[in-house]
Amino acid sequence: MKLLNQKITILIAALSLTAVLSPPNAIAEDKKAETKSLYERLGGQAAIDAAVDIFYVKVLADDRVNYLFEDINMKRQIAKQKQFLAAAFGGPVPYEGRDLRTAHKSLDLTDKHFGAIAEHLQASLTELKVDEKIIGEVMAIAASTKDAVLNREPKKE
Repeated sequence: MKLLNQKITILIAALSLTAVLSPPNAIAEDKKAETKSLYERLGGQAAIDAAVDIFYVKVLADDRVNYLFEDINMKRQIAKQKQFLAAAFGGPVPYEGRDLRTAHKSLDLTDKHFGAIAEHLQASLTELKVDEKIIGEVMAIAASTKDAVLNREPKKE
């Protein structure tokens, strides 16, 4: 019985210490943050809109890739990109455009093109002071699209 009382006392002390060290609801907030989508952690649609707007300023100023957009309706392109990224990051509205492979099939894109676009995406997020961990998640998603964008067969592991 004495041992049981000691264990209960230690447990109560540990719980009390946790409550003192953690602000109210901190544990619940941490759990909640873990379950938020990347879309929410980025800041929702407003943050994605800002990132895409900055991104296309960078892309259109870059001679490595800007010629790819010469005959493109940029207002429409920017709107599609915002919708696509929102959906890709877990936003509430599904993307209804063409799949990446179909959309980029006729462009004859190379690793150089993909790298330049990825560079501008990362720079745009950095400019907006997005947390590095979140930028890493975004870039991992971008990297996962490489074979489709470049119209390649996925590498077998």
